[in-house]
Amino acid sequence: MYGKATETAVRAFQEQRSLPVDGVCGPITWSAVVEAGYRLGDRLLYDRRPMLRGDDVARLQRRLDELGFDPRRVDGIFGPDTRTALEDFQRNAGLVCDAVCGPETLSTLERLGRVAGTAAQPGSVAAMREEERLRCAPRTLTGRRVAVGHTGDLDALAAAVARSLRDAGAVVVPLQHPDESVQATAANDADADAYIGLATVGGAAGRTADGPSDRPGCTVAHYAGHGYESPGGRRLAGLISAALAAVLGSEGCAAQGMNLPILRETRMPAVVCRMGPPSTVVQRSGAIARAVSAAVGDWARAPFDDPGAP
Repeated sequence: MYGKATETAVRAFQEQRSLPVDGVCGPITWSAVVEAGYRLGDRLLYDRRPMLRGDDVARLQRRLDELGFDPRRVDGIFGPDTRTALEDFQRNAGLVCDAVCGPETLSTLERLGRVAGTAAQPGSVAAMREEERLRCAPRTLTGRRVAVGHTGDLDALAAAVARSLRDAGAVVVPLQHPDESVQATAANDADADAYIGLATVGGAAGRTADGPSDRPGCTVAHYAGHGYESPGGRRLAGLISAALAAVLGSEGCAAQGMNLPILRETRMPAVVCRMGPPSTVVQRSGAIARAVSAAVGDWARAPFDDPGAP
């Protein structure tokens, strides 16, 4: 029976996995439950379609990353970048270079990981590499490719954001599809420098302890999951959240790390802006668009939090 105890357990699981905490086991939560059941060594891991997903993949990515073989990010998805990192590891370790993580590859990974003593800082090397890629990128919005996506109900706002970004010199990749995985694939194929997702919810990020809220507000989410957080996404989310606070009200705007599919599957710094209530978003769409565009411009000039910057 799905009673209070089960709902409490689901909420605790959602919070631990950086998912929306609503106590409902919908498609996103159920997928996370299934993925959490895989342990490294339970199955062969290799590049296939649909891509393998699970905690075992995330564990493999952390091991490779800690040993200096770059899977780009720890997201629990076995894609081309993880395949390349695994091939590089096998080649350097003198193993059969088949890009399959089987018993022999896993045994070598575990042995070298223990010798190197690298398990103390999971995800830190991947974050450092993302910062280095961002450091080498142009410090201007001019000519940068920015994907602007929504699921089909925000045409006017998406068009306004795209127009403001183009006026600032960006090359905009408009994306509209009800399946966010399709949007992620399109953004990756376009080699976008950033992804901005737009969505509406009840005000003040959707709900309060007493139920739906009519107060204006927003939540700007960036990717965080499997012990990894995107430095570029965190910086972009913080800038957009601060900019939207001036438009929607500072008390109702916040930036947070989440393990949403669209944030996990995009290969560039990405955010999802959930704003509300819808009536306020419609009325203030012009100001919202200008605020988002200005924040993306600030991000292009300083794309991650650099303590050593002047």
